[in-house]
Amino acid sequence: MPIELRCYATLAPLTPANAGVLPIEAGETVGSLVDRLGIPREEIKIVFVNGQAASLDGPLADGDRVGVFPPVGGG
Repeated sequence: MPIELRCYATLAPLTPANAGVLPIEAGETVGSLVDRLGIPREEIKIVFVNGQAASLDGPLADGDRVGVFPPVGGG
């Protein structure tokens, strides 16, 4: 069951090489995915799944598009 993962801004270097077809396990959540990939939860501000805001407890499904964003400042 592959998904597409994109990590943005300061999290971009943590994007795995196979992010376009990243395999997931049945029942995997956003939180278990970021833990498995070593992305520090405290550096995550917003997660989108298929263009909708999602929580780390949210389940993942085959073909999902996941975006992970850190806090971003500007000015």
